[in-house]
Amino acid sequence: MNDLELKVPPPVVALVLAVAMWAVSRFTLVFEVDAALRVPVAAAIALAGGAFSAAGVAAFRRAETTLNPMKPDAASSLVTGGIYRVTRNPMYVGLLLVLLAWAAFLCAPWALIGPAVFVAYMNRFQIAPEERALLSMFGDGYSAYRAKVRRWL
Repeated sequence: MNDLELKVPPPVVALVLAVAMWAVSRFTLVFEVDAALRVPVAAAIALAGGAFSAAGVAAFRRAETTLNPMKPDAASSLVTGGIYRVTRNPMYVGLLLVLLAWAAFLCAPWALIGPAVFVAYMNRFQIAPEERALLSMFGDGYSAYRAKVRRWL
């Protein structure tokens, strides 16, 4: 099967997994954690996720390149500054952190499968094709960047 055959936009993947995490939390072990602790922890993690995603979007907008993850070959420039010095995929890190926040809010250990599935799906069906396209477009510049900056964190 080709990498591109199963492509689903990353926010849709995250949303489907969030619903699945909620369903899992209804039928499995859930820890009783006071909302006074659970809510602020989940909110802090989600806010960090939002910050990662927003910083990635802002950097792409400044560089005037595509934000469409379904068309990496439409990139007009290689963005390596700002948040892209920390991670090659800040928008995906942001979605991952939101899923982790959701798991923290649900207090269901089995819900942590959702973020793990997200990482596995993104690595295989989203990031790998993006990296091939960027390598083809930006060659040695992208290779050097990839050698310096981690895929996730």
